[in-house]
Amino acid sequence: MITLESVTTTELEQAASDAGITLPIEQTDIWARYQADIPGRTPWGAYLIRRDSETIAFISFIDFETHGYHYLRSLHGPTWITKPSQAEEREVMDALAKAVRERDHNVVFLRIDLWFADGTVPVLSTVPYDQTVVIDVTGGDDAILARMKRRGRRDVRKALRECPAECADETTQALADFSQYYDVMVETGARDGFTPAPIGDYADMIGALGENHCRVFAARIDGHVVAWSIVTVNGTHAVRYYAGMRSEVMRLHVTDKLLYQECCMLGAQGITAYDLMGIGSDFAPSLKGLNEFKTKFTEEVTPVAPGRDVPLHKVFYSTLSAVQHVRRSLRK
Repeated sequence: MITLESVTTTELEQAASDAGITLPIEQTDIWARYQADIPGRTPWGAYLIRRDSETIAFISFIDFETHGYHYLRSLHGPTWITKPSQAEEREVMDALAKAVRERDHNVVFLRIDLWFADGTVPVLSTVPYDQTVVIDVTGGDDAILARMKRRGRRDVRKALRECPAECADETTQALADFSQYYDVMVETGARDGFTPAPIGDYADMIGALGENHCRVFAARIDGHVVAWSIVTVNGTHAVRYYAGMRSEVMRLHVTDKLLYQECCMLGAQGITAYDLMGIGSDFAPSLKGLNEFKTKFTEEVTPVAPGRDVPLHKVFYSTLSAVQHVRRSLRK
């Protein structure tokens, strides 16, 4: 029988640590506190998920209020001690849905990361993924390079020989003033067809998470920032959350040099795994443009549970889905 124990995010982290599990940063207390400062987002609660008396998974939720309704998001949750069967995951999902309905009638749906689609629907918005690239950054610089695909090693070596960029951990500088990094993101967005978040969103993230949980790495040519990345850190796991690059340096292999040196710097800081945060697949075809670059840094692709929606107010959710369908049709 599945039972849920309501706990604080601090208690969730401790229970996970006792079980030998490092939670994704989005399931931690510092992430909840960071989200609490964003308008429209409120830490909602966390649960230890048990079968009988044995803890099998951990989950925390953020309440998102948008367009006059609420939904709960658990990014990378549930975090399982061992991967569930389809039946076990469905049982846990049903228990979570029941608990949320009883506690909070305002929640229209849950958005959680699930291995199986049973009882769920595709997300209304955002682009979930079911595969990512996780680089083993242990063993030193040469070992990191040796584990890459042949073309990854070739491109990195070429970058190390020819790219004039100097790469460094610039977290302290970015905390003091993010404007020069943001200029690069604005140019990246104009080139790649997206609108960056306001500068404050990036600066607030770095400040709220702090140097222990967030790094900014940058590449400079002649003293000017030409590429950078924001990397989250929790325990021995790091994730490349955001990145930007000047168009003028695209042929100089700056990103190859920067990413490789990020791996080396993170490895030297005790990180063991570096997640490049999603690639394309048949599940997420719109992300396939990321694959050529990201997959050359490791021989393996890592499957992950993608985000799915679990409607609680089904009639209201159907209305939201219909509106979203109309919006997408108009864009086309």
